[in-house]
Amino acid sequence: MDLLLDTHTFIWFINGDNSLPEQVREDIRNIDNRCFISIASLWEMAIKLSLDKLQLKADFNKVAEFLAENDIEILPITFEHIQKLQKLKFHHRDPFDRIIIAQGATEKLIILTKDENFNKYQVKTRWK
Repeated sequence: MDLLLDTHTFIWFINGDNSLPEQVREDIRNIDNRCFISIASLWEMAIKLSLDKLQLKADFNKVAEFLAENDIEILPITFEHIQKLQKLKFHHRDPFDRIIIAQGATEKLIILTKDENFNKYQVKTRWK
């Protein structure tokens, strides 16, 4: 499977948070799956860290190492993603989630998210 981690999914994974279902954790760790995180998620995390609205167990500067160690690739934002974003209905107003939805739809990725708003769009999600 090709998987795109929602921001909260990655945060719970890196923090070892029990809120992340074991099956989702296994999906991320499964070497047969290709995992991605949007550059928008990293941007969102950096903003929330600077505003003291997010705590990470690891230093943010170590995130790149963590991604490499866990075979999680950074998905850049492309013009095609922005074109898809422009056409999305406003079921969900969070700009970071909207670009993740657009990226998932464009790249045909399964998004690992607990956010039920994602189901209002033409994207595949997974959360067990």
